[in-house]
This record gives sequence, C-alpha cells and structure tokens, in this order.
Amino acid sequence: MAIQWFPGHMTSAKKKAAETLANADVVVEVVDARLPAASSNPMIHELRAFRQRPFLKLLNKADLADPAATQAWLDHFNAQPNTKAVAISCKKQGEVARVPSLCRALAPHRDSALKPLRLMIMGIPNVGKSTLLNALVKKKVAKVGDEPAVTKSQQRIDVSPTLTLYDTPGMMWPKIGHPEDGLMLAASHAIGVNAYIDEEVATWLAGFLLAQYPALLAARYGFGLAGIDAPGVLEGVAKKRGCLIKGRGGALDMEKAAGILLTDYRSGTLGRISLETPQSRAARASVAADGEAAGEAGAVASNAEGENSGQR
Repeated sequence: MAIQWFPGHMTSAKKKAAETLANADVVVEVVDARLPAASSNPMIHELRAFRQRPFLKLLNKADLADPAATQAWLDHFNAQPNTKAVAISCKKQGEVARVPSLCRALAPHRDSALKPLRLMIMGIPNVGKSTLLNALVKKKVAKVGDEPAVTKSQQRIDVSPTLTLYDTPGMMWPKIGHPEDGLMLAASHAIGVNAYIDEEVATWLAGFLLAQYPALLAARYGFGLAGIDAPGVLEGVAKKRGCLIKGRGGALDMEKAAGILLTDYRSGTLGRISLETPQSRAARASVAADGEAAGEAGAVASNAEGENSGQR
C-alpha cells in the first residue's frame, strides 16, 4: 500500500516558508523521535541548504521512543555539519526552555535588540510544533490538536526584544518515496486519516512489533506469540479486548482491534518504541540502491540485445 498525502494548502505554505526563511537565522525542525528520518521533510532541507542556515533538530516525543535508538540518531545527526540535535519532550517546560540558548550557540552574532535572534520552526504535521511554540511563548498562541495539519497559516511572534519566532504550518512533501515511510507516518498519526486504512497500517505495525518488540506486545495484551504472524496479532488483540461485530455471531471486529493497537502505540501505552534506526535506514537505502542499479543494468542489457538483434 502506497500512502500519499499532500493537502492543497501545503503548496502555498512551502512558498511562504521559502520567503520567510530569508529573514530567519536558525531553522528549528521538529521531528518525531520514533521515526526521525521518515518524519523529516526533504523540502525543509532543500530550503535550509539554499539559504545556508544553521540547523537545530528537535527529536520530540523522546519519552515515547526507544532510548537506545534515540541516542543513535543523536550521534548520527550531530556528526553532520552546522547541525545540533537534541532529544526533547515539548510538553516539558524545562526541556523547551533550553531551545533559545541552543539556537544562540548556532548564531552567536544575533543576541541583542538591534540583532534579535530569529527562529523558524518547521516540521511535518502533528510532530509537536504548536506545543513547542506555546511552551516557548508561555501562553497559547498556536492551536494544538491530535490531528495532522491543525495549523494552516504562518505567524510571527516577538517573544522578547532579542527573540522572534516564525511558526509555519506542518508541511508534507508531494510524494513519499518509500512505502514503509508512509506506513510509519500513518502509524504515528502524521498523515490525515483519509489517506490510509487503519487495519492495513496496524497489520504492518503488528509485524514490526512482532519482530522488534515482542516482549512489549506480550506484556500489553497477554497472549502467546509463538507461531503467530501480523494478522494473528490483530486477531489476538480483538479476542483479548472483546472486539466483536454485533449481529455477526461472534465475528471479530478487526477494524476496532486495529484502532486499539494504533492508539496504544501512539500514546506510548505499549512502551517506548522506535520505528527506525540509522542502521535500518542505511540498510534500506542500500537495498534500494542495489535494486536501482540492477534495474539500470537490465535496461542496458535489454537495449544492447535489441541493437544486436537489429544488426542481425
């Protein structure tokens, strides 16, 4: 299943962001710590690289992510030039309070009323940008909701004489290149619900958890995992949680079971889970590159065979 989601307002949001970035000193990108690469918009990197702005990458929802995976991601990002990465929970005021000083270290020349530090907060939908903004300003200036694309317009906020924030709408990119990225984004509630089917996403998530976090599955739902596959996990959840379709003679309600599994993952009730690591990301990229190379070699061979056939 290839998941794609690019609401119309995001085209104008990208154009406006490109204009505003000319006036910003530091780009603050908020990503989901459970999937830091899949939840990072490549358009943001293009805009930032064009303007050559320093980069603070906030791995938000770190309290929901696997700590070992998060540390691997921090090491990965902090090895990149002109970049600082930190793990954070935007719901914790004390952690958010560190953000301005982290940004000042990236742009030390912007620290006065004559040269206020100008931060541009960017990211895909539902990763916590509005929560971050409200915590920085210490009052509700951005609408927060448990649905993607709540913020649809850009705003400027002068926090103090020395600090200005630009809040941007959550932006997706026109095409999600790898199907697994779409599944991770859907599982983590970064994509509108009309773009996917819960049961299909939950089945993928069940398979991932079965392979990577079986102990958390068993502890949460209390059934054995021996010899079980991903659809079997959903069946087990349905039986344990009494998900039955009324009037269907005890038939299992798989859609309801899928919703339970997704909700338990999203809320952290299942435990601290990361859907990708730098190593898994690199391995997938290597497989994709090998596939592309094989496809190109096949095309060359086919063309050569056609030319030889024509010569004969």
